[in-house]
Amino acid sequence: MSAESELKRRQRRWRSMLWSLVAILVLSVALPSLGYVMAQQVYGTEREFSEERATNPRADMWRDARQGQGGFTTQTGPYVTDTLITNVGENWRQIRMGPMITWGGWFLIGVLVLIALFFLVFGRVRLEEGRSGMTVVRWRAYERALHWFTAISFIILAITGLSLLFGRAVLIPLFGPQGFAAYAQGAMYVHNFLGPVFSVALLAMILLWIRHNIPNRTDWQWFKQGGGLIGRKHPSAGRLNGGEKVWFWVGVVLFGVTVSVSGFVLDFPIFGQTRETMAIAQVVHAVVALLWIGFFFGHAYIGTLGTEGALEGMTRGRVDVNWAKQHHDLWYEDVLAKGEQPVSVDELEKNKTARQAGGTAGQASH
Repeated sequence: MSAESELKRRQRRWRSMLWSLVAILVLSVALPSLGYVMAQQVYGTEREFSEERATNPRADMWRDARQGQGGFTTQTGPYVTDTLITNVGENWRQIRMGPMITWGGWFLIGVLVLIALFFLVFGRVRLEEGRSGMTVVRWRAYERALHWFTAISFIILAITGLSLLFGRAVLIPLFGPQGFAAYAQGAMYVHNFLGPVFSVALLAMILLWIRHNIPNRTDWQWFKQGGGLIGRKHPSAGRLNGGEKVWFWVGVVLFGVTVSVSGFVLDFPIFGQTRETMAIAQVVHAVVALLWIGFFFGHAYIGTLGTEGALEGMTRGRVDVNWAKQHHDLWYEDVLAKGEQPVSVDELEKNKTARQAGGTAGQASH
């Protein structure tokens, strides 16, 4: 058997394994959820049947009250005047404790599993020509500072938000009821106070980078060629490629703005929000945040483990010339056209050592 045939046979085997695992994952999520829906339907049918047979007049009164029938009460306010019982809170609780937690948890687990499978099948995108030892500036210091502040805030908000959503099922067995209550109180304060600050940083990021994220024809060609993650050919790209622009418009703009606006509605209940508005805002906030976290997993994977040399742009501010040529060749050509010349790693280290020595001498003279 030739080497080419052996390679094709291995590729077919990996594809078969991948699709089998995807099918298992889909069934593992779909079957419990289907059982949940069927149980709800059966329970609802039994409840309606029992209510029809009820002969207690007081049961009819409470049933009418739960259905929002009009009457007279001393309570006043939007949607509550002359209404004995409103179902807003109970409806919100059923959504939160039912499909939101069930589907949200499976969604995050599924994303992590798919990323792991993708890594096992395709591996890390390596530098084809290795490192050249020459670097160019990728991100300025103020850009990196804004990125990392926003990223770290996002991670803290994700951890606190997920722990409040799934805490009763996951953390109470670990911390106990009292331990979880203390942690949840602290997590709520951190989430509520950090959220508005994060929103301001997110807006600054949008304004700073929107001009670099305008879609163009090059992005379409980038997607057609798999973005360099699938296959061996690396498509051309400007400063930001098509995948990074999708993260910007879907993750940062769409998801980020939605989560921020709904978070402000929840964080500042002083503008006449009704109970219905608060309940809807909480559902939107949680659902979109779950989608955003899953999207973030993919973004973080590509920028760290998935692509060799990518993280250096946001940690050191400079990237290797061979990385720039391989992943952002059009941007690299623009950098050279503007007169910027690559600098060797050794020269950078010498300059850094000289600055440190100068700083130490200056301190000693004072």
